[in-house]
Amino acid sequence: MKLYNIFFARSARRELQSLPVGIADRILTKIEVLETSPRPPGCTKLKGSTSLWRIRVGEYRVVYEIDDEKSVIDIVVIRHRSEAYK
Repeated sequence: MKLYNIFFARSARRELQSLPVGIADRILTKIEVLETSPRPPGCTKLKGSTSLWRIRVGEYRVVYEIDDEKSVIDIVVIRHRSEAYK
């Protein structure tokens, strides 16, 4: 099984730290799953982009980029669904 390294954009890390602890824990649990399964059931490839994917965690969205050659996942955005795609 191939393991992926997960990196956070500085803005995504700040967004995660500003969330309530319970929500942040749920999001981190879903992000940890990406380490072994970068395209889990329910993930969606974003239209208009060649490499951005999205997972839903309640009212929040985690937008990330997958680089299969380097086994890297870059977390780009963690936001409430009303602001995630702006």
